[in-house]
Amino acid sequence: MATATPQPTSGSRYTAKDIEVLEGLEPVRKRPAMYIGGTDTRGYHHLLWEIVDNAVDEAINGHAKRIEVTLDADHRGATITDDGRGIPVDVHPKYNRPALELILCTLHAGGKFASSNYKVSGGLHGVGSSVVNALSVELEVKVLRDGHEHVQAFSRGIPTGKLKRGAATRKHGTILHFRPDPEIFGDKASFDADTVKERLEAKAYLHGGLLIVFKDQATGEAIELVHPNGIADYLPKLVTQRGKPAVHTSMFHIAKDADNIRLEAALLWTESPDESLRSYVNGIPTHSGGSHESGFNTAIVKAVRAFIEAKKIQPKGVTLTAEDIREGIVGLLSIYIQEPQFQGQTKDRLNNPEAGPAVEGIVRPALEQWLLENGTAGEAIVMRAILAARAREARREATQQVVRKTAISHRLNLPGKLADCSSTDPNESELFIVEGDSAGGSAKQGRDRRTQAILPLRGKVLNAEQASTSKVLSNKELQDIVSALGCGFGKDFDASKLRYGRIFLLMDADSDGQHIATLLLTFFYRHLPGLIRGGHVYLAQPPLYRIDAGKETHWALDEKERDRILVKLPKGQKPEISRFKGLGEMPAEDLKATTLDPRRRRALRVVIEGELETDRILNELMGKDASARFRFIMDRAQTAEIDV
Repeated sequence: MATATPQPTSGSRYTAKDIEVLEGLEPVRKRPAMYIGGTDTRGYHHLLWEIVDNAVDEAINGHAKRIEVTLDADHRGATITDDGRGIPVDVHPKYNRPALELILCTLHAGGKFASSNYKVSGGLHGVGSSVVNALSVELEVKVLRDGHEHVQAFSRGIPTGKLKRGAATRKHGTILHFRPDPEIFGDKASFDADTVKERLEAKAYLHGGLLIVFKDQATGEAIELVHPNGIADYLPKLVTQRGKPAVHTSMFHIAKDADNIRLEAALLWTESPDESLRSYVNGIPTHSGGSHESGFNTAIVKAVRAFIEAKKIQPKGVTLTAEDIREGIVGLLSIYIQEPQFQGQTKDRLNNPEAGPAVEGIVRPALEQWLLENGTAGEAIVMRAILAARAREARREATQQVVRKTAISHRLNLPGKLADCSSTDPNESELFIVEGDSAGGSAKQGRDRRTQAILPLRGKVLNAEQASTSKVLSNKELQDIVSALGCGFGKDFDASKLRYGRIFLLMDADSDGQHIATLLLTFFYRHLPGLIRGGHVYLAQPPLYRIDAGKETHWALDEKERDRILVKLPKGQKPEISRFKGLGEMPAEDLKATTLDPRRRRALRVVIEGELETDRILNELMGKDASARFRFIMDRAQTAEIDV
């Protein structure tokens, strides 16, 4: 068959004139997700948190005692007031602009880079206020300081007038009102009053004695949030909310300054089957944890083990793991450090390596001493851990029994194209659902036959969001998946019968592969959600590029990672770059080294962060209403990266 040679198009020339330099606040409006995590409801509220955190920074450094947050009547905007020092308004000697305008119109401009004005703070990057300004259709600031009111207004990051000095006043502080831009967030986005109240109440607990006032112009509600005892009052509320009784009445609580860190923590053990830890750094919630949480968890485990040794408690028949000891914990951890290293502007995770040992060094001896002084509580905690260990062992044994009884009979009904593993232990067995027979062949050659099973699929599977349950059940490819897993389907789902503890979706590293993975995730979420909630489902991460440079081989998941690797190579070295068209053309040894071998592979565990939001997005992207997808595509058309 004859093939045509591709001809260069008018857009194939790439020269200096194609290089675009974004100035001022343009990068924020072009790529808002880089600064606030996204333009969804969470990103909308993130703007408010940035301004509130600036006000809190004034409070934790001793310059403010009262913060007020007022939602507009339509909840599209908000006003934040504090009685701090007020943003500086004098002219900056270098830039010849008022400091207020410089802070709100320039990225990385602020007073928190040095420690002379803020010993500790949550706003570290000089980015928060300017990002809010860039993404707001209107923003007005009134500064009370130096004996006068000072007012300036902005729109989409640009001043709409000069800074004006108004009436005389003896008050001090900052009043900032803003309305996020509907061009960025959509016409229906707004603040949720309950979400705002919950966040503000957490701030009041974290900063004992700070008065935070919440007002809602839509309902006329006005409440004062103040908690002099701080975290010590917060923990009992969280325990009550979780609805599981505590195993003892004594609460561990510590507040201490040491090793350049200010720490407050509290914890209780409950009858809950899981653990819940809320952590904060300089008043910022770190939802994804970090080094401080790791140090806290280590301190808990070591203190309990030390108590067991001191009391000569020898659990018989079980071995306590760290998870057994921490099961049922409801805890709070708040630290203040001078130079926190957050992972990204959204500050969800702390990366300071020194924070872990510092937290452990403070908490471990204090908790160990508390356990010894509260022997009854300590023994109740140890018994709680022993029961958790026995329950874990019982679950494992029950699973083994089910597997042993059904392994032989079940194998008779397995799909013919499944290359099963020899192990019948779900704790070590893995299933790779692979795109295509050719890719399945490479995977079969590269796998560990004892623990890894391969199930190849043909093409794109049925969209479970648009199909009835009966149609899903009659689909051959989905039938094969259900049969291989062995855990049932829908209402008949039984996790104890799951034959593989880890299920990997292994698709080509291109847009078609991502589409197939999305179809499979839709099926799992709608009909086997227990597998996702149980942490059994993973997305394999096969490389798209192989880069041979000298004697070294590098693997890249996509173009961005490829470019990062190329930049780091020694100058003058000419690498050989191979792009895999699909998994089928990848040698079995390469597939094993990059994607199958547990010691070297990369994979993403699939989790559900928010049930309602996940359901909405899945319905919009995969449902029958094409208009929702059209809006989704058009809203992102300017920033989308297309795989061609």
